Amino acid sequence: MRTVLKTVGGLALAAGLAAPAVAEVVEAKEDHFVTRNQAVVEADPKATWLALISPARWWSGEHTWSADAANLTLRPQAGGCFCEKIPEVEDAERITLEGSVEHMRVIQAYPEVALRMVGALGPLQSEPVTGILTIAISEVDEGTRIVWEYNVGGKMRYPLDVIAPAVDGVMTLQLTRLADMLGTVSAPTQAGALPEPSPEPDTDGDAPTTIDPEVVIEGDEPEGPSAVDEAFDDLSATPNAPDMS
Repeated sequence: MRTVLKTVGGLALAAGLAAPAVAEVVEAKEDHFVTRNQAVVEADPKATWLALISPARWWSGEHTWSADAANLTLRPQAGGCFCEKIPEVEDAERITLEGSVEHMRVIQAYPEVALRMVGALGPLQSEPVTGILTIAISEVDEGTRIVWEYNVGGKMRYPLDVIAPAVDGVMTLQLTRLADMLGTVSAPTQAGALPEPSPEPDTDGDAPTTIDPEVVIEGDEPEGPSAVDEAFDDLSATPNAPDMS
């Protein structure tokens, strides 16, 4: 069961998560965090792309401002909006107006290959942060692989150990719903809470220092390319493939 502290814009902030599948928080520091996961689906890249750019078909209505995913639209062009219509309130006694929300803005759309958007989702919208969601699509032996990475950086008033797992859970929910619609071959896997920083060797004879803020927290592995970069590397062997760096 999920312990909910607060819900803003449909995104639940939780102290603990026990969802069936949660994405991995692969990096977490004082001023930023990165969630990442992947799924493999039966659909081909074209069908995957067409579904991806139709969020009204798979996005969870619980994580919208209007409580209805049917109000979502996404224009897959640079500058295009991943937006939500806020319907007029039905009130016979007064004239009401329609509203809208910009969830994210498209900064890269390469059909059947990659979609990248910028935007602070849910409660992050009230904070001076930048969020980059990169979704990479590539063919694999089993079907189509979808790599989903959300990189959030900037000053925020939410505790890191609350907001990172909460966003992580919501991102995985959306990827899981998309994969289910396309025919899941490999679903997002369950992961734990925030990665634990490893203490540095004691060089001054005092207590061990904290982890170097420049080191990526990803197990014991050194900083390197993300799974998104690896997905793009797979595409580099394809003739006329774009440079996604």
